[in-house]
Amino acid sequence: MTEGLEAITTAALGLALDAASLRQQAIAANIANADTEGYVPVKVSFEDQMEEAREALQCRGRLDASSLAGVQPRLESVALDSRGLPAKVMLDLEVADMAANGVQYQALIRGLSRQFAILSAAISDGKK
Repeated sequence: MTEGLEAITTAALGLALDAASLRQQAIAANIANADTEGYVPVKVSFEDQMEEAREALQCRGRLDASSLAGVQPRLESVALDSRGLPAKVMLDLEVADMAANGVQYQALIRGLSRQFAILSAAISDGKK
């Protein structure tokens, strides 16, 4: 059975909203524990998983529910930084990430709202 475009779009937007919400929690935890000795920062794993779904889209020419089935935002510990040193919380970067995440969340909400408006218009026009 082929899923409608609206179902895939809504599912993808829902996953992205879940990831943004979890990212907000991770950033808040990092900021709250910035001065805690031994704290290991956390981040959200989501974009890499979505990249695999994008590759499925390129290979098969379509995106379906099975491509999104394995995509689930999750927290990961960041033990080492890019230089191989023990990771520590950089407050300025965390605050910038929080602001960027807030903007992304708002854009996703706007996109989901427009998706529902299109569906509503399609349903309403069918009643005329």
